[in-house]
Amino acid sequence: MNPCPCGHLGDPRHACTCLSPLIERYRGRISGPLLDRIDLHVEMPALSLRELRAAPGEPSSVVGPRIAAARAVQLARFGPACPTPVNAAMAHEDLRRHCRLDNPGQRLLDDAFEKLGLSARALDRILKVGRTLADLEGAPSLRQAHVAEAIQYRALDRRLSG
Repeated sequence: MNPCPCGHLGDPRHACTCLSPLIERYRGRISGPLLDRIDLHVEMPALSLRELRAAPGEPSSVVGPRIAAARAVQLARFGPACPTPVNAAMAHEDLRRHCRLDNPGQRLLDDAFEKLGLSARALDRILKVGRTLADLEGAPSLRQAHVAEAIQYRALDRRLSG
């Protein structure tokens, strides 16, 4: 979705003409419970012509083996009998077992909960995404950096005025 009704919020080349209440009403068209069920909310700013013509990011041939390794870790974690052996399908009890946080990570998550007004479901999604980030990195445990990155992928949870 666009960041606002005019589509220019955050675009350095065009001025946004929307007032905050209009932006809040626009974003409010998507209900909180629906947003809670979407793992990743990523802001994609408009690219300049130079950025569009720049060299592409990592090719699939480089990313693919990392994804395959992370999927293998998840399959080993949940076992072949699990119908969906991926972090996104973890039940709440699985989160407690596979997404334990150290003190800095727990403090960060607690602060995000309070400051961003997150729901319990959003917390679970952050932990699942953080666990996946750790798996992609090959890290055996979920660390504060993984939680921080996962929180960054919840852009629509951030309050406009807060």
